[in-house]
Amino acid sequence: MKKNTSIQKTRKRIRSKVKGTSECPRLAVFRSNSHIYAQIIDDVSGNTLVSCSTMDKEVKAKISVSNNCEASSFVGEIIAKRSIQNKISSVKFDRGGRIYHGRIKALADAARKEGLNF
Repeated sequence: MKKNTSIQKTRKRIRSKVKGTSECPRLAVFRSNSHIYAQIIDDVSGNTLVSCSTMDKEVKAKISVSNNCEASSFVGEIIAKRSIQNKISSVKFDRGGRIYHGRIKALADAARKEGLNF
């Protein structure tokens, strides 16, 4: 089985269990080879409430390399600050089919440290 196929199967299995509501939205993380993206999504209405990635101007100015754990933790801090400004304090974590390790874990730990509960 190819790696991409197994990731898609895992992503589908996770999404069947993790649903975001307006009270407790879903924090979806997507990791590519060169960037990391995080969105807080209300699945009931289908709206993205807050987003951040290593492509944002605010983040690009602070980091030198966009595909390491330091950049991921910075994105985690920013997403947590933006969500708390929008009165979102608790979310459900969606790791996007990836293993909870490395850049995904760094983003989650930084978001928890800034006050986001999951």
